[in-house]
Amino acid sequence: MRPGPGRQHPPAAPDATGTPAAAPRPARAERARDRHRYRRWLFVLAVVALLTQMAVAMVTTAVRQTPTIDEPVYVGAAEVYLREHSLRFNPEHPPLGKLVIASGLVFADVRLDPGFTGDQTQLGRRVLYESGNDPWRVMLAARLPVILLTLLFGLVVTAFARDLFGPAGALVALALYAFSPDVIAHGSLATLDVPATGFVLTSAWCLWRARERPRLWLPLAGAALGAALATKMSMLAAVPVVLLLVAVDRGKRRGWARGLAAAAGVGLVAVAVVWAAYLAVDPRLRWTTPEGVPAVHGLRGLVTSLLPFPEPYRDGMRLQFGFENATWDGFLFGRHYHGALWYYLPAALLVKTPLGMLVLWAAGAAALLAVPRLRPAAAYALVLPLVLLAAAMTGSRDLGVRYAVFMPVFGAVAAAGVAVVRRRWVHMAAAALVAFVAVSSLRTFPYYLPYSNEAFGGPARTHLRLHDSNVDWGQDLGRLADRLKERYPGEPVWLVYKGSGVPSYYGIQARNPLTVPPGQVRGLLLVSDSSVAKAEGRLAALLEEATPVDEVGHSITIYRR
Repeated sequence: MRPGPGRQHPPAAPDATGTPAAAPRPARAERARDRHRYRRWLFVLAVVALLTQMAVAMVTTAVRQTPTIDEPVYVGAAEVYLREHSLRFNPEHPPLGKLVIASGLVFADVRLDPGFTGDQTQLGRRVLYESGNDPWRVMLAARLPVILLTLLFGLVVTAFARDLFGPAGALVALALYAFSPDVIAHGSLATLDVPATGFVLTSAWCLWRARERPRLWLPLAGAALGAALATKMSMLAAVPVVLLLVAVDRGKRRGWARGLAAAAGVGLVAVAVVWAAYLAVDPRLRWTTPEGVPAVHGLRGLVTSLLPFPEPYRDGMRLQFGFENATWDGFLFGRHYHGALWYYLPAALLVKTPLGMLVLWAAGAAALLAVPRLRPAAAYALVLPLVLLAAAMTGSRDLGVRYAVFMPVFGAVAAAGVAVVRRRWVHMAAAALVAFVAVSSLRTFPYYLPYSNEAFGGPARTHLRLHDSNVDWGQDLGRLADRLKERYPGEPVWLVYKGSGVPSYYGIQARNPLTVPPGQVRGLLLVSDSSVAKAEGRLAALLEEATPVDEVGHSITIYRR
């Protein structure tokens, strides 16, 4: 008779040789179940702890940063979506990411005069600073949905890595994701980079699961791909990879005709999601091509005209091609240049990725390629982000690793491959590297945007090697106002600020030093580090005769003249 709960088995009697008999099988099975239950709860607690740490980091960052350059445009467009169901603002980006932002604005009671007629930059300023709204409250409301979405994508990272490498690998992947300074920095902003990346990751995970249960997971993969396309147009580079993976996998299993049909089905679901995102804003899809949309010719023009997307999407693509045809300034390793460098993104990632994470990326990729049973996963965890990176490297805007934020996200999954290596020293080394990443991330708190790893001097020296959203995206205007009140009350202030905030709103009464003779510029000279990096002419002359005395948030330098 099996013992009931709480009863103990009697000691096993010795056999004829005097050796104690093995424990009864029910007891061994019960102990195994207890160990499994214990490990499962440890796993859940570890996941909760890692995501809680990430949530605290992102929310703390969000409440202390003033609007970055792109955020007011997205917030303004999102508010117009809610009020007027109009797509006329920010057409260069599809609406889904801004609908996510709008889900937070619903609770912020934002005021805005109907029928605003300015441009999208003026709209953002009107919403935040000229309509009686509290910009701190509005920005937090806009950022919280993106933060929540970033945390949910952490669960996708965990599930994807667990499917590939087991529970230990899942925790490695989640730890790298949760402590990634770039993911924390951009996941705490009301922008589109992390949402688009997360949807592509979700599509890849669903594709992996569809190998065994295609009827459930293939439609979900298509929906996730469509969500990515409805958030950022740069995710179009993922489409041929996703469809090829579907066709090859299903073709090998069920025949090539069915494989091609499955790929077509995934593509149709993705197209339907893009249409749904636009119709969610305006069910009548009212649209007039705005002035300034460039004509696009050649292969780009042909592809744009043939895509089965709404006309606003195609006009947005034409605007993006127009941006790509422009010449932008860049800054890399102390060199200010015009145009684009093909190696900019790999170099910037080398600076802004924790050293332990770089090592684990390489080790995990090696494991994926070396272990035969894992090689099929390489196409999902390695090839897809590398194709996206190759596409991004052809761009003309060297403005930050946010254009490649998919690398730390997919890299976290790939790095978990070290968990399958059956060497104790490998597991100990991996644990040490994850701890190194965590320490590096925690040390930069709360200044995640200007993070750089220890080999490049940390966040205090990032501005010497990179600029724009790598360092200084206008996020520290509020901190600058506090610093002036605390340390420099009453002193004359001159400001060169790169951002979308309004200094006077935060109590900064400053003049523009570039509009008066240099001899009149005396007192404090406050300069955004991106402006310092690209300083020429009059600003360069002013800085030559100025002495740096302080810095704010590793993004604004205070000089004295």
